[in-house]
Amino acid sequence: MSNYPPVSVVIPAYNESKYIYHTVSAAKNIPEVTEVIVVDDASQDDTALKAEQAGARVIKLASNLGKGGALTRGVQEAVGEVLLLMDGDLGDTARQGRELLLPVLEGNVDMTVAKFPRSNKKAGFGLVKGLARAGIRYFAGIEVEAPLSGQRAMTRKVAEDIMPFASGYGVEVGLTIKVARLGYKIMEVPVQMTHAETGRDWAGFKHRGRQFIHVAKELAFCMLRYGKLPSR
Repeated sequence: MSNYPPVSVVIPAYNESKYIYHTVSAAKNIPEVTEVIVVDDASQDDTALKAEQAGARVIKLASNLGKGGALTRGVQEAVGEVLLLMDGDLGDTARQGRELLLPVLEGNVDMTVAKFPRSNKKAGFGLVKGLARAGIRYFAGIEVEAPLSGQRAMTRKVAEDIMPFASGYGVEVGLTIKVARLGYKIMEVPVQMTHAETGRDWAGFKHRGRQFIHVAKELAFCMLRYGKLPSR
């Protein structure tokens, strides 16, 4: 019998029918996990059905709230004292979420962030990641290698102190900045996760363009909110 506190996995999902069944199944097989919640962000496919078939508790949103809104709703509904946030397109590699959980469950850190292996696929030119890293460096005073990673474990106290999550693709940047500025301990953890990647085609450039705009907006909000670096 584990002495660890209950763990809730929260997966925001929009049109993830291709991957969600395997993602949920892998998450449920993590020994320390108590429940898996999928927040179906008004998908237009059968994401919700496949998540239910895999054994997730599904929350269906009537309208699309974006990733941050879906995460906020999922965390509010979760019962766990430790939360594992994961994307819906990890498939079987979601089992690697355990690598993120253990440092938090053992009390070594307050939040972990997954650091994916280097991709062999040509994608963007690093502009979004560079902007995100620079923003986190400026507003939080820390260096991170995976500023856009959506795979994170954290205590409930951390989650409650930083909610609601930022909207759009700026959610991870806003999350990291808030957690660091509050003085919580963050650790990046190398994992062997994989996910659906965009390439150097029109769809990929459109996606990264939206990412860049959302991250820039979140950093603009941070400038209004904080104005300067935290005192050390």
